[in-house]
Amino acid sequence: MFGKLSKFSSPKQREKIRNGQAEKNLFVRRALIAFLGVLGLTGVLLTNLYHLQVRDYDTYQTRSNGNRIKLLPIPPVRGLIYDRNGKVLAENLTFFGLYIVPEKVNNLDETLLELKSLVGLTDEDIENFRKERARSSRYTPILLKPNLTEDQIARFSVNQYRFPSLDVQPYFKRTYPYGDVLTHILGYVAKINDKDKQRLQDEGKFGNYAGSHDIGKLGIEKFYEEQLHGQTGFEEVEINNRGKVIRKLRDQPAVAGGSIRLTLDVELQQYISSLIGNEKGAIVVLDPKDSSILAMVTNPSYDNNLFVDGISGKDYKQLLDDEARPLYSRATQGTYPPASTIKPFMAVAGLTENKITSGSTVFDPGYWILPGTTQRFRDWKRSGHGRTDINKAIVESSDTYFYQLAYDMGIDKMSDWMKRFGFGVKTGIDLAEESTGIMPSREWKQKRYKKQPWLAADTINAGIGQGYWISTPLQLAKATAVLINNGKVNTPHLMMEVMSIENMPYQDPLLYDDIKDVPPRFWQIAKLGMYNVLHASNGTGRKAFAGVPYRAAGKTGTAQVKSLKGKDYDKNAIAKKYHDHAWFIGYAPYDNPKMVVSIILENAGGGGSTAAPIARKIMDYMLLRSNTANAELQKNEQNSPLNLDEINNE
Repeated sequence: MFGKLSKFSSPKQREKIRNGQAEKNLFVRRALIAFLGVLGLTGVLLTNLYHLQVRDYDTYQTRSNGNRIKLLPIPPVRGLIYDRNGKVLAENLTFFGLYIVPEKVNNLDETLLELKSLVGLTDEDIENFRKERARSSRYTPILLKPNLTEDQIARFSVNQYRFPSLDVQPYFKRTYPYGDVLTHILGYVAKINDKDKQRLQDEGKFGNYAGSHDIGKLGIEKFYEEQLHGQTGFEEVEINNRGKVIRKLRDQPAVAGGSIRLTLDVELQQYISSLIGNEKGAIVVLDPKDSSILAMVTNPSYDNNLFVDGISGKDYKQLLDDEARPLYSRATQGTYPPASTIKPFMAVAGLTENKITSGSTVFDPGYWILPGTTQRFRDWKRSGHGRTDINKAIVESSDTYFYQLAYDMGIDKMSDWMKRFGFGVKTGIDLAEESTGIMPSREWKQKRYKKQPWLAADTINAGIGQGYWISTPLQLAKATAVLINNGKVNTPHLMMEVMSIENMPYQDPLLYDDIKDVPPRFWQIAKLGMYNVLHASNGTGRKAFAGVPYRAAGKTGTAQVKSLKGKDYDKNAIAKKYHDHAWFIGYAPYDNPKMVVSIILENAGGGGSTAAPIARKIMDYMLLRSNTANAELQKNEQNSPLNLDEINNE
């Protein structure tokens, strides 16, 4: 009984029975879900294929081609600049530079570091590259290292396999053969900066500068930028994944900029530069027939070639810190009291306003007393000029005579008349760098000096070209041409023609009205006075023009820089920077003028002793440099000009 186990004593656990139907249902569900998932994904794939291949085919094709096909801009060749005789003043020379596509470089910093030893890449080159990159579109080749030498090109060529995204390419570089002799006229081109880019975008012109690196910054290069730059072209090319061009698909050639012929005579410009030497100042020579500029020298100057590739910080600081201020054009921006050079123009105004006549006189004891006061205004000649008429007043440069004339005219009429001659307004020359000068008036003083009233003493000082009155050498040259032409006003200009498919000669914009209400004999009286300045025994410019084989006319001037407060002028007792400025204006030949000369020499002393001799040399150079010209001149210079009585009896 104990040996047998009861069927209930250790029950054997039953095995679980498999449910086949449940497993079958589970499999079916899972298979269905998988099928639906595959079907859904297939649907998404087909939908995307439809979008890619049918609905958005054009869009994706364009985007695909954009990664493979590029439009590369072709910058135009900049127009050249010539002088009136066809001599090249600004040209384009071919140089080689190292170009890089930065987006295709794996490690840009490491690459730049390697190139320092390989091609002499400098920190300044890298800085310029980063600035240019910030302004450039993606995948555009950027000039990394300009002006490669033959040795640098050879060393890079051997190692080019290490730099697949860099390439040596030729490019044009603006060059100025005459350097500082023409800087203040030609200006220069330099790299396009953010300010230039913004201006071009505002004007809707930025597209035409794609691929261009330079733009005119100053002078003729800036003023005629549109004519000189040309039209940008393009090349449609296929590129590989490293940015290299595989083949060219089509192109539109760039249109070269128009070349420009200027009115300048570069040989005359060089000659005048040699005459001025180390003196600070400016000399303008123009043709009075149309006021075309024959020469315009500013001294000191600087080499405009320094700016083309980007001037170094050291060189630029040196120019900025130079006390002689070589960066600004004294001919068009330098402003100085015109001094006695304005007396012929004052004579025309006084005669026309009936404030003086050709025979009226003023006694000059060496000073003039303001009516109703004891205030004296000294004449430059302490002993005075005695009884003085208008001719003597111009010839001997009597201050007293013109003190009285200024007092009689008043500042209102004076200011109006002198503005008609071009004082206090821009001449309109085709350069952006020009000052208006100052032709003072009541309104001007009140605005400038917080409503201070105009004083009678202000008028008297203005009557001899001192006080608040300041002008540029170019303004005086223009005014002299107006006098020569009996009131005809021409705009001074440097452009002769744009040399393109159809030559475009310069056309005068006629900015200012002619002076038409002056009797011809009044012009003649002023000119006769200027003739006698150089040829009469008492003329202030007679020494410089003694023995001259032609007839000329002129006016000297000595501009006071610092008030002496009644003391005598002694240049040895004051600093050089306070010495008087020397002026001269003149023209020749007298009957058929071919040139107007305007000269300012800073702190050089008297106009008759320092400026007039330079004017004589310029006139000799222009009129006597060939035997043929000399013989023709002698034939036409036999008769003396009319005297004052003959002018009045005409």
